[in-house]
Amino acid sequence: MEKLKNRWLIVVSAVGIHISIGSVYAWSNFTNPLMKEFNWTASQVQLTFSLAILFLGLSAAFLGHFVEKHGPRKAGLLSSIFFGVGIFCSGFAVKLGSLPLLYICYGVIGGIGLGVGYIAPVSTLVKWFPDRRGMATGMAIMGFGFAAAISSPIMDFLIKNAGIANTFFILGAVYFIIMTSSSLYLAKPPEGWMPKGFKEKVESGKVSTDLSQLTANEAVKTPRFYYLWIMLFINVTCGIAILSAASPLAQESIGLSSIEAAALVGVLGIFNGLGRIGWATASDYIGRPNTYTVFFTIQIVLFALLPFTSVSILFQIMLAIILTCYGGGFSCIPAYIGDIFGTKQLGAIHGYILTAWSAAGIAGPMFAAKIKDMTGSYGNSLLFFAALFVVAFAVSLIIRVDIKKVKKKKDLVTN
Repeated sequence: MEKLKNRWLIVVSAVGIHISIGSVYAWSNFTNPLMKEFNWTASQVQLTFSLAILFLGLSAAFLGHFVEKHGPRKAGLLSSIFFGVGIFCSGFAVKLGSLPLLYICYGVIGGIGLGVGYIAPVSTLVKWFPDRRGMATGMAIMGFGFAAAISSPIMDFLIKNAGIANTFFILGAVYFIIMTSSSLYLAKPPEGWMPKGFKEKVESGKVSTDLSQLTANEAVKTPRFYYLWIMLFINVTCGIAILSAASPLAQESIGLSSIEAAALVGVLGIFNGLGRIGWATASDYIGRPNTYTVFFTIQIVLFALLPFTSVSILFQIMLAIILTCYGGGFSCIPAYIGDIFGTKQLGAIHGYILTAWSAAGIAGPMFAAKIKDMTGSYGNSLLFFAALFVVAFAVSLIIRVDIKKVKKKKDLVTN
């Protein structure tokens, strides 16, 4: 019998994968260099990032059942191959000056690696930490958010000293090594396993049980699935638009230099990561529904004020708060899924939900880039995003009604 793995080392392995694939959030460091080198427009360069997020969501949806069937180790290794090769081959695309090849390598191949690498460790952690779902998924997804803080200054240094193509070659090789090493330790807990003392709490009624235990195909037939999808879509659309254009947005809005803007991207990555662990941990105490309502309330106010803010430090603080909510939205979703759909096929359901991310990855950045090309400013899209959060706020209230109905029905059947 295989020795029981240490669930905290599973966390470390998950973070290793997410820190690697999360480097996609530092894409804005390539934006201006690529535009300058090849005279590509902001929209053309931005499509690379959007494609990566699109294929992240698509691969998560289509390969979610692969993760459940073959386990997180094989899924992690598959991710390391696709992501490492995709980033590495992006260097050849730059060498050839081929935008379509860059789309294929970074956007399609790298994006597939992103999707598989994202859901494999997260769905596994929910099963290892039934006692602290939010905190556990927050720690892994925190790595995804912190990746920009680590990658951004490194990318900026490599681009300036080694060139754009060599930066892709170096990063692709490094990510492949880190992700492969991390994947080899991943594994599901044994069937029926629970952490010490947790089984007693469940039996005594001190821990609330999941609302239901549904398969992925059953989950998509419920209104709750689509409420979660809409909330994630809006949160990601608005936040990812900020992230993808953070460097040029800061340069045009408050006059930061390229080096200062690169540093800001890194700092925003830190807050993105802190929001993932902070909000996810808080959700274990205040509940996932309350957490999302708070996200949206905060962002309605900040997005409405941001276009009229010219004070540099205040502008940066507001961006940082927005990024905590953005990151928290990701880290709380797996736990929210577990709460209302159970863990029977959590990886597959999570994959389906992440199609919202792929759709938002196209909608948010491309909308912001189009506004930039048309008006010369990214700031003009921010008020539109504030209005979207009003819709998200309403949905966060509607889902509570649906959950109460199902819970009431469940209690009647039980009694």
